[in-house]
Amino acid sequence: MQLLRLKSLRTQLLAWLLVPLALFVAFNAWVTYDNAAEMATVVHDRMLLGSARIMAEQIRYEDGALQVVIPPAALELFQSDAHDRVYYRIVAADGTLLAGQPDLPGPPRPMHNEEALYFNAVFRDDPVRIAAFAQPVFGSPAQGPVLIEVAQTLRSYKILSDRMWEHTVQQQLAILALVVLLALLGLRHGLAPMMRLRDRVQRRKPGTLEALDTAPVPHELTPLVHAINDYVRRLDEHMSAQGRFIANASHQLRTPLTVLNTQVSYGLRSSEIQDKDAALRAINSGVQHGIRLVNQLLTLSNAEAGIGHPLRQTDVDLIAVVQQVLEELATLAQAKTIDLGFEFRESPVMVHASPSMLEELVANLVDNALRYTPDGGTVTVAVTADQDRVALRIEDNGPGIPESEREHVFERFYRLREDRSDGCGLGLSIVREIALASAAQVVLGSPAGGSGLIVTVLFPALPHKPS
Repeated sequence: MQLLRLKSLRTQLLAWLLVPLALFVAFNAWVTYDNAAEMATVVHDRMLLGSARIMAEQIRYEDGALQVVIPPAALELFQSDAHDRVYYRIVAADGTLLAGQPDLPGPPRPMHNEEALYFNAVFRDDPVRIAAFAQPVFGSPAQGPVLIEVAQTLRSYKILSDRMWEHTVQQQLAILALVVLLALLGLRHGLAPMMRLRDRVQRRKPGTLEALDTAPVPHELTPLVHAINDYVRRLDEHMSAQGRFIANASHQLRTPLTVLNTQVSYGLRSSEIQDKDAALRAINSGVQHGIRLVNQLLTLSNAEAGIGHPLRQTDVDLIAVVQQVLEELATLAQAKTIDLGFEFRESPVMVHASPSMLEELVANLVDNALRYTPDGGTVTVAVTADQDRVALRIEDNGPGIPESEREHVFERFYRLREDRSDGCGLGLSIVREIALASAAQVVLGSPAGGSGLIVTVLFPALPHKPS
């Protein structure tokens, strides 16, 4: 189930949208925490300074001495549920304590008239925030202002900053949840055309290979519909070709079987030994033809299965394969007194292919050349190689193939009108399928000096390995 979720397009789109947004919210929450602390510090400092100013306004120089009155309003500013402790200290310019706690820490530097200074300290084992204010007193003979300090522990400050941060984060999480909801609705609406396309495909009857209409499809899905239509077209062509192949194969197999049945019936009815022998020889010839046809059909099926399976291939010595095939077909060449030759300059010559399929390719080409070359003719096999490719070349002086029909001879069961051989029209089809599986190319040509056929198979050269 988890794998299906990961493969869901809706989940992937939602993840690509929400993961960066969640990271942004997390980063913003971290930044907001600093901002909340800074804002709480400003509020806290203003309360401390306000209390200090209220105290400063009550300082008088009367009867030759500084008089200090602490109004209740100066301390009522700090009332809260946090139960913070508030301390104050008022010191004359000469250092005389006028009111408050004498051991409250002083400012880190001297202060000027009406200057405010804020700093953190530890007082009686508690961290405190202190606001210091220098208040000048008119009429006082002392040189310098009176220093008023108000300190408060940090419980209410911490509560304020946390509440401000939590409020901001809650707003951002609410916005994120709203974005998720809107994204889900948007994805559902945006993917609706794809779901409708899926439903259209699922509603089609089995075997229906008609192209999909692109009119109701969004522009973003049009390439997908074109790809599906192209695949449907190629599938239709493939199925049609397979249907023709099955029909032709059935016809090719039915004909020799019918002939065999006729020959068997004739042999059974004949009373003469020579007639029975003639029937047996005809039956043997028909059986051999049927075996060759079945073998070629199996070879063609294996060659088609080899396309797209490079793991079945390896580096093969083309020279050794050709030599083995020529040894096996030497008897056929001798029976027709054909001069069968082999030309090559170096050995080995390596190509990347399936060993068995490469042998079938060479065997089909040489066998075709021997079958269509008249008695006393010439068949020459040559292998050449350069940096880019390896060429297998089979040349004969038989009737050849007209240029207008050279592409058709690669079709299955296709035979030339004047073809009177016992072939079944699969040889070159097998050659092309094996060549495609080996990334090779088959080219047909004519000799420069007369009639005949040249079949050239071009293999890509293997990269040179460092010694």
